[in-house]
Amino acid sequence: MYEYITGKLTYISPAYVVLDVQGVGYQIALGNPYRYSSKLEQTITIYVQQIIREDAHSLFGFETLAEKQLFLRLLSVSGIGPKSGLAIMANEDHQGLIQAIEAGDVNYLIKFPGVGKKTAQQMVLDLKGKLTELVENPMSLFYQGTDDNALAEAIEALQALGYSPKETKRAEKVLEKESYQSTDEYLRAALKLMMKK
Repeated sequence: MYEYITGKLTYISPAYVVLDVQGVGYQIALGNPYRYSSKLEQTITIYVQQIIREDAHSLFGFETLAEKQLFLRLLSVSGIGPKSGLAIMANEDHQGLIQAIEAGDVNYLIKFPGVGKKTAQQMVLDLKGKLTELVENPMSLFYQGTDDNALAEAIEALQALGYSPKETKRAEKVLEKESYQSTDEYLRAALKLMMKK
């Protein structure tokens, strides 16, 4: 129904952002809401996918059309729902994800929250050879912005994506030694750590 929404970014939480469009606040779930930290109170465009369930009408957001297409392909896999799809999309190494699917690298895929061996094998089976047109897109922009609570917000965002307290605590210990300036940087680093475990 919706392709994208353009509005003023009024709120950022660990799981979603709010875009104000002529007085109506749209709550949009994102894999990494903090990538928009430097855009607060600015007008931005987010590509969206509306998903309607019995108990909820939700909007899932993406920075580019290519990201949205990748999300929709992930949802076509049995065993991957919107929350799992968003958690997979949060790791912004989409090229690595596509390469892992193409190579049948199940060990890489099971590192995502909510993806077990069976689901990873299904991803390879269903998506191999169907994502190649998305490989050429860089699909990443780097945002700047500082925040005193950056590490804590990044850990909250990891929990919102479905990582366990044990996993997030381990990441927090490693990241405490770093001196990143923004939540986005901490979250990107944390997601890379999660993929190495």
